[in-house]
Amino acid sequence: MRILSSVEPDFPERWARICARGSEEDEAGVREAAARIVADVRSRGDAALLEHTRRLDGWQPAGAGALALGPGEFARAWRGLPAPARKALSVAARRIEAFHQRETDAVVPLYRDPLGARLGQVSRPLARVGLYVPGGTARYPSSVLMMAIPARVAGVKTVVAVSPADRATGEVDAWTLAACHVSGVSRLFKIGGAQAIAALAFGTPTVPAVDKICGPGNAYVAAAKRLVFGHVDIDMIAGPSEVLVLADASARPAEAAADLLAQAEHDPRAVAVLVATTERTARQVLAEAERQLASLPRADVARRSLEERGAAVIARNVAEAVRLADEFAPEHLVVLAKGASGIVPKLSRAGAVFLGSRTPEAVGDYVAGPSHVLPTAGTARFDSPLSVATFRRRMSVVEMSPRALAALAPAVEALTAAEGLEGHARAVRVRLAAPPGGATRSARRGGRARRRRP
Repeated sequence: MRILSSVEPDFPERWARICARGSEEDEAGVREAAARIVADVRSRGDAALLEHTRRLDGWQPAGAGALALGPGEFARAWRGLPAPARKALSVAARRIEAFHQRETDAVVPLYRDPLGARLGQVSRPLARVGLYVPGGTARYPSSVLMMAIPARVAGVKTVVAVSPADRATGEVDAWTLAACHVSGVSRLFKIGGAQAIAALAFGTPTVPAVDKICGPGNAYVAAAKRLVFGHVDIDMIAGPSEVLVLADASARPAEAAADLLAQAEHDPRAVAVLVATTERTARQVLAEAERQLASLPRADVARRSLEERGAAVIARNVAEAVRLADEFAPEHLVVLAKGASGIVPKLSRAGAVFLGSRTPEAVGDYVAGPSHVLPTAGTARFDSPLSVATFRRRMSVVEMSPRALAALAPAVEALTAAEGLEGHARAVRVRLAAPPGGATRSARRGGRARRRRP
């Protein structure tokens, strides 16, 4: 890993380059390929899905019906798992649900203002959402739990998932299917890549169109999500996993190193950054990381990540380390420092914060409770973790009283005149001219006259 010191003259430039990670994910070639696939699926539906599944996912579905799995397959996979596996999924599911049930929406209870207007904001669940679950040779049952359970708590009626099948067998991992069973997924479709995103966005005879697509994937998935955004909503554009470990002199090097490696082993493109308050701490952590690499099964992946994208920064003190962490806006922020909980009020930009020696980031990936779907690549500057709010939408409610409309009309007149929108002004005037109850005198007279006719 590179070692940087905040006192070096070129530190601001070097640090800015580290903070600007992840921008190469959506290259022109990937965008163009994803656009062709999305357009093809939108145009040809299931036929395109089958063709791209054979060509890109590498297995041969007999027909569109072979792409879909449902509650029966989920239940069989659940029953087929050993008891410890079922217990692990159940523990994670219970904790995730318990946390997200405590969420409250940003609603405004209906109230009357001093003019008598009735105002408020209500929250409603989305009708149908689609979850992208990475698959193939990998398995991510935790991602199913971390997305489907908050959606179900939010009140979403239909939750469907897509996940690429194993290239050799055309099957989806039993853990993933069992996670669908535990979390209430309606159906899973054995498709991946940009074609899966297109199917969820526009629908096919087999795959239902959804209101929102959530979940991480490769560069083609990210490009496709960008392309369909606006036709449907998306949660975020997920980049490689990342962590920033903030360590003062009290931190145990073994713990800091382990948290760095836990992210580095995901992907050679993963980003692991150490911000230490002393050079001694930084060098001890790097030495410990090297020692742990020797026995790590995914050592080659983790080493590439650390060498190509990792960095160790020496800050002058904890205050500067906190400032650097906020500038980096990490997906995961691990705080290994004295009084870790007291640092939280000073932080504003991170996906999730893990405090103290007994809180490894790995518990957040699986069983802590909050969803592990977090903003990456610095988007924690403006984005938030997946939550119940991800799956709900808000509606404003406005009901004017006669007094309120009369009092506010002059302001509306002035503003509509400034914007040149006479029709807006007339929509107010016609109501001011009407007596209470909403109908004009002539309309009421006409109504009575019509009722007298035989």
